[in-house]
Amino acid sequence: MIRIVGHIDMDAFFASVEERDKPYLRGLPVIIGADPKGGSGRGVVSTANYKARELGIHSALPIQSAWKRCEAARRGGGARCVFITGNHHRYTSVSKEVFSIVRAHIPIVSETSIDEAYMDLSFCETYDTAKALATSLKRTLKKETNLSCSIGIGANKMIAKIASDYEKPNGLTVVRPEETEAFLAPLPIRAIPGIGVVAEQRCNRQGIYTVADAQQISWQDAESLFGKHGFSLWERFRGIDERKIETAPPTRKSIGKHHTFAVDTEDMEYVIRVLRNQTEQIVHEVARRGFTEFRTVVLTVRFADFTTTTRSLTAEMPLTTSKDIMLKLMKLVLPFFDSSGNPKHKAIRLIGVRVEKLV
Repeated sequence: MIRIVGHIDMDAFFASVEERDKPYLRGLPVIIGADPKGGSGRGVVSTANYKARELGIHSALPIQSAWKRCEAARRGGGARCVFITGNHHRYTSVSKEVFSIVRAHIPIVSETSIDEAYMDLSFCETYDTAKALATSLKRTLKKETNLSCSIGIGANKMIAKIASDYEKPNGLTVVRPEETEAFLAPLPIRAIPGIGVVAEQRCNRQGIYTVADAQQISWQDAESLFGKHGFSLWERFRGIDERKIETAPPTRKSIGKHHTFAVDTEDMEYVIRVLRNQTEQIVHEVARRGFTEFRTVVLTVRFADFTTTTRSLTAEMPLTTSKDIMLKLMKLVLPFFDSSGNPKHKAIRLIGVRVEKLV
């Protein structure tokens, strides 16, 4: 049987739900995320609709930057942006509705997030049939939920996901096996999963800017550039991806909390109080999810200039209490209040704690 994989991605999901439920928002730039507080807010954008994206607003953009771009656009005669604090309970409910419809059309579906999923379309046997099914699914979702989605279809998960982003919003892109390398060739190197900012810069220094450029290098050169991940990236440049569609979600093996300070701080006692509160919440969540112990504690520190550092410690003996976490965290956080871990004495913007290797 020929392998056919689909990837469905709901278009600007959170913002689209808000626009659907509040018709007066239609046509306006809508941003879901932290409260901008008139330009002095903290936190980041969770998502933005396509009107807001035209202003350069996107996920993970600092909310202050989003506010400034909105104000600049308004002063230039554009519409006023609408900022909304997300209603995740509502989005989760709509997500369940969406994927129940998807499963009514397709037997094997693997949800990867609240608004994305892989679909095994191999039972369609041909790409034409898979495309017809995807068209029908898109039409049904629009009719029953009044939300649009984009679907990509290809020979594997990587191609399907890239294809789903190819013609957003409301796109449907089919990449047949014989079209795979040509489809990838003109894309920027960052389109390939596993190529982040650092890897992109490394490629650019070698004159590699597009996937077509990368397709010219040998696997030995790829290993020289990317180390142990070189060969898998060399395969991805050619559209090779052997990952299977997993129908059961992976067991969550980490639990974490983060806190963005209202004002950047250098107050060690204040930071430690926040950490202590986070550890108590984490221990409660560990118990609620049925775990009894953990071994790794991870600390994330984001400074006022948005540089982010992560440190971790793994214990030989199991950890079980908030006191256990705090003992590890003190070793991790104290260097950030002296020259060893923070030579420029930068103020802290965000602090995060995560426990891993749960049992």
